Amino acid sequence: MIEINNLVKRYGNTRAVNGISFTVNDGEVLGFLGPNGAGKSTTMNIITGYLSSTSGSVLVDGHDILEDPVAAKKNIGYLPELPPLYFDMTVREYLNFVCDLKKVPSSERKAQINKILSMVHITDYADRLIGNLSKGYKQRVGMAQAMVGDPKILILDEPTVGLDPTQIQEIRKLIRALAQNHTIIFSSHILSEVQEVCDRVVIINNGKVAAVQPISDLSKKLSGYTRLLLSFSGPIKDVSNALRSIPGITSVTERVSNVDIHEVEISIDSSTDVRSSIFYTMVRGNWPILELRSLDPTLEELFLSITSGKQGGK
Repeated sequence: MIEINNLVKRYGNTRAVNGISFTVNDGEVLGFLGPNGAGKSTTMNIITGYLSSTSGSVLVDGHDILEDPVAAKKNIGYLPELPPLYFDMTVREYLNFVCDLKKVPSSERKAQINKILSMVHITDYADRLIGNLSKGYKQRVGMAQAMVGDPKILILDEPTVGLDPTQIQEIRKLIRALAQNHTIIFSSHILSEVQEVCDRVVIINNGKVAAVQPISDLSKKLSGYTRLLLSFSGPIKDVSNALRSIPGITSVTERVSNVDIHEVEISIDSSTDVRSSIFYTMVRGNWPILELRSLDPTLEELFLSITSGKQGGK
């Protein structure tokens, strides 16, 4: 659906975007992550045609964003970080204006606007001036304008900024609903949010792609060790010492300890399967295992690991 090839954007001697390449598949929700100043917003502005690239190309549904901008932009609905709103218009007037810009047929406008108002839960605010709305509702109006014309692709830059927790959940549900019929690029600083709604992530750092992975596979980026959580009944010091003697276990950290149940976090060499050794060690000590499970790295840990330079490439 979208192909970005060796994208470069220079400002003088500074490269805000430095050779970025990735694809967005049809029907995919792609998380777009990176620290402040990494080049996320610049890249999204180039994809939507708001900025031109210094070099490289962007194909939207087969149309080059620079060579055939009308055909390419017809497929895109864009919510920038600061929604492009006119505060002296009512919500309905503004959406009618966006319909003009996107050349939505007059016969379809009323039904389409009413549907969008309902989807973003602002029907009751349709005849209010945008300037009188709260920040959260202005953000909803921004979402609404991106949906006008029913574009195939939605590009959302921080769509939940300024929303309260209930509104954030509603927008997440909306994004998941839209994903059934749209391709979505979703940028957010809330990593748990990306983890909840996205199929795959692209992480950029210093204007370059640092990782392109399905969220379920990102744990592979932390090579060199794996973590296990062991919950058991028995003397925690004796168990910890016995576990440390198992080849392949690099550390044992006590997490929770009470009279009956203890927990330890075990770090192991990723090339070694120590599960059977742990089992037989616990059997010999007559220490019942209550739980043994993998501790996958959180998206926050992976993000920090990748952007700190400890992990490289794709």
